[in-house]
Amino acid sequence: MIELRATARMQLHAGFTLDDATALVGYFADLGVSHFYASPLTSARPGSLHGYDVIDPTRINPELGGEAALQRLVHALRERQMGLIVDIVPNHMAVSDANPWWHSVLAWGVTSPYADFFDINWHSADALMDGRLLAPFLGRDYAKVLDAGELLLDFDVANGTFSVNYFDNRFPLTPPSYADILHCSDDLRLNELAVRFAALEGSRQAPEQAQHLCKELAQLCVNDAQLDHLRQAMKSFRHEDLQGNNRLHALLERQHYRLANWRTAADEINWRRFFDVNELVSLKIESPEVFEAAHVKIFDLVERGLIDGLRIDHIDGLADPHSYCRRLRRRIEGLPGHPPGTRFPIYVEKILGDGEALPVDWQVDGTTGYEFMNQVSLLQHDPQGAPPLQQLWAIETTRPADFLQEVYEARRLVLTHSLAADFETVAQGLMALARMNLDTRDLTLNSIRRVLLELIANFSVYRTYAAACGRSEQDCQYYQQAALAADQRLCESDKDILAALDHWLGGESFNQLPPGPERRLRQRVLRRFHQLTSPAAAKAVEDTAFYRSGVLLSRNDVGFDPGHFSALVEAFHNVNLERNKSYPRSLLATATHDHKRGEDTRARLAVISERAPWYIDRVRQWKQLAAPLRSSGAGVRAPSAGDELMLYQTLLGSWPLDLESTNQSGMRAYFERVAGWQQKALREAKLLSSWSTPNSPYEDACREFLAVVLLGSQGQSLRAQIADAAADLAPAGALNSLAQSLLRLTVPGVPDLYQGAEFWDFSLVDPDNRRPVDYSTRQAAFAEEHSANQLLENWKNGRIKQQLIGRALDWRREHASLFRHGNYQPLQTIGEHANKLCAFAREYEDRSIIVVVPVLVASLLGDASDPLVPAKQWGDTAVQLPAHLHKRRLENLLAAETVMERSGQIAASELLARFPVGFISVQSDGLEEHQS
Repeated sequence: MIELRATARMQLHAGFTLDDATALVGYFADLGVSHFYASPLTSARPGSLHGYDVIDPTRINPELGGEAALQRLVHALRERQMGLIVDIVPNHMAVSDANPWWHSVLAWGVTSPYADFFDINWHSADALMDGRLLAPFLGRDYAKVLDAGELLLDFDVANGTFSVNYFDNRFPLTPPSYADILHCSDDLRLNELAVRFAALEGSRQAPEQAQHLCKELAQLCVNDAQLDHLRQAMKSFRHEDLQGNNRLHALLERQHYRLANWRTAADEINWRRFFDVNELVSLKIESPEVFEAAHVKIFDLVERGLIDGLRIDHIDGLADPHSYCRRLRRRIEGLPGHPPGTRFPIYVEKILGDGEALPVDWQVDGTTGYEFMNQVSLLQHDPQGAPPLQQLWAIETTRPADFLQEVYEARRLVLTHSLAADFETVAQGLMALARMNLDTRDLTLNSIRRVLLELIANFSVYRTYAAACGRSEQDCQYYQQAALAADQRLCESDKDILAALDHWLGGESFNQLPPGPERRLRQRVLRRFHQLTSPAAAKAVEDTAFYRSGVLLSRNDVGFDPGHFSALVEAFHNVNLERNKSYPRSLLATATHDHKRGEDTRARLAVISERAPWYIDRVRQWKQLAAPLRSSGAGVRAPSAGDELMLYQTLLGSWPLDLESTNQSGMRAYFERVAGWQQKALREAKLLSSWSTPNSPYEDACREFLAVVLLGSQGQSLRAQIADAAADLAPAGALNSLAQSLLRLTVPGVPDLYQGAEFWDFSLVDPDNRRPVDYSTRQAAFAEEHSANQLLENWKNGRIKQQLIGRALDWRREHASLFRHGNYQPLQTIGEHANKLCAFAREYEDRSIIVVVPVLVASLLGDASDPLVPAKQWGDTAVQLPAHLHKRRLENLLAAETVMERSGQIAASELLARFPVGFISVQSDGLEEHQS
């Protein structure tokens, strides 16, 4: 198999196809990337910009160029000895008429061959829902939509099928109900077909028989006379019958779905979704039949040698990630043609909580790297900045500076609102378990709800993985933490219920229970509990609390825990040592398609932690300048104090390096980008606006404020000050960026490069982070020769970052075994600024490298106009080399010069004199031999 050294993430869609990716193979090969890492390739909803809304997992998306384009890409990759890693989506599919599995379920209900492919509860105490699934896709209440004539019968002449359409949504009618329409025709042949369609009701062969009848109907309606009769019959459903009943409503009542207002989903949905997204339905991938059907194309591509690795999307959404991953490993490595003794790379998208480790028995190669983003971020935040920034936030906004408090409130919000139906499913299941035992039969549903709510609201991880044998040691730790916190909040009468929940939710093995209803119910409830805590965490943390808390936005990103503001260099070394031991091939990311801010936006914002008094002083000046620009037309101060502070941070972090505040066209483009972020931030926070109930007056007032600040003459003074402040932060931010890039490329793991981020990445949350990339400029820049001085003088154009990446990847390519097998050795730093360096060695056999990056050096940069700390500022700071590396020739690969080692030390003033970070090759020949 192709050596996995570094990946380049590609977001594919109709505007950037497989052929577009093929055109870039040469560039990324020259850059040093070994594998393209593609977003999902199977057919997605038409027009999808991401591919996670799969409609057909059995074929390659024609919008990407289809299988022929995939073969062209792989051929080009193979010519450059490169591979392809592909993202797959086992958790969910798109709710779409274009999805044949979903279409079948709508048309046939529980008799559909795909009825058990999705996580649907077909049995309900509600007579209106028993045997039906909720279709919450109407813009308002069903009765109003019906009365307004917005539900329209439609006939597909080519296929002989009926549907009811609601704007762009098409809902198939179940074929037995065709009889109701056809009977309204005065055409004998149509009436004859009506009898045959009616006879399908209850037949086990109905789906197959219906195909033949639909073909007959289509052939019959080729005749214009019959088609006219049919259309007249369909028109009759717009009116009441002789008894005054609504004919269309009567027809819809025969369907296997219930059309409803989209708002009913939160409380009544009876099928599992991806988080709370009604357009994405979850699969029962734990079913062997579903597993095979959903992976058939992927297995085919792997067997044919077209795919060299997999990335598993949203692993925590699955019922049993452990079993899924192990099954996937067995199937792939059991395919014909798989090279014996080789390991096929499999990565999981997994958010790890503080101290949480990826289970080693999943048989995967690691995560997609969110935790590495967090580890580098912690390293680049000054702990002394936390108290004043927290105080500023609390005083100015009156919101809690404690991020955990925001998360707790957000979890309660999503569990009682957008995920209320999912929460109720678990509560009802626990209630059923209570009724099965004498000791718990007196527990009430409301008491179970209260305790369950507190338990999940206090979880510190996305989920646990208890199975038939109970919880692992790690799971016990996290569950008991949540239970203890819940116990502190519950009233005395509810506390005892915690013990019962602990018993049922994995605290006791149910493997030894005799087969029967209780064992099956326990298994089902535990599975749904796991599949509830994960979306509750994601919606509460990533999609709510991150937009409510703004102590410092560089600590608010996917996989981060803002409750932890910073970490020491020693902690960074420790996680690298652990990764090298447990998951040495784990991916290392600093930017993704899901990030809240680009890697360089975060790196610049982190500098604020070092300059908190400076930032606080400027914020207070800006608030005074902004006072006459704010609006109160929305009935409240707009923007709110919290929204205003987050806006200032966003501008400071993302202000383009080449943008002058007087550049009208540039400012207009920047305004549109920030305005997109602002609207999303306001709605995700769910404080003064939300996606479900947008507060247009408030949003409009906030947009007007932003427009004045960035574009209006009244905001000129404020605009200039913000631009100057962003420029003040930029050199230190760029140094952070170069440091984080070099760390990603050299610590244990496989570096992942997000599309376009080889230049400066000052993007915001999607869709801003998925904008088209100007690859032609990047290709031209990389083809040129650049000295260290030239790169530093022109650092704002981003080529300095690109060259760092290229040179480090080139060295990885030449010395792959060092990074694949090499150890990781933290190096001691000494002298005046010893705490401002992170240094380590990677060694394997007779080859070694040394990496040295500055940390928290904004004060050393001072008023520097570039990201290079003046040599004199380092004083006597040095890196201490281990004895076996003494008297070796040291080549600085980024500055293209020999570094002198004296008495086993490398002086920072020499090592970092010409380039901001150090990447040192330790030559096997001695220094004395070299000098002779």
